[in-house]
Parts: sequence; C-alpha cells; structure tokens
Amino acid sequence: MLNFSDDEILEFQDKISNNIKQLRLNKKMTQLDLSIELGLRNSSFISHVENPKIPTHHYSIVHLYKLSKVFEVEIEEFFK
Repeated sequence: MLNFSDDEILEFQDKISNNIKQLRLNKKMTQLDLSIELGLRNSSFISHVENPKIPTHHYSIVHLYKLSKVFEVEIEEFFK
C-alpha cells in the first residue's frame, strides 16, 4: 500500500487551486462572477477552492468539469 504524505496532497491541491485562480484571472472574472456562472449564490465556494489551506477545501470532478466549461479549457489544464 502506498503512503501519501499530507505535504504531497497539499502540493497537489495547491497546483489545482493555483491553476483555477489563474484561469479565472485570465478571464478577468471575480470570484463572485465565477460563482454566478456556476449557479452559486456567493463566492465562498470559489474562495475555498482557490485556497487549499482551508480545511473545507473540497471539490468534486463535477466541479472541475463545470469549471472547465466556464473557462473553455480541457479538464486536464487543472492538473498541469
């Protein structure tokens, strides 16, 4: 069985978070703009997505799929 360190997981989440933030900024969108595009009522979800150090930092493959559609990129862009 493989062991995954907390640092390794945090680094992986940080990469995704940074990519999401950069894509949002490239589109000149605020966190609220992006939240509205996703059908959310406020920006707290996006705030948490962009900050992997927040304990409630969780998103699903469905969230990443929706984000890829809003940003008009392939989903693998989040993992580069």
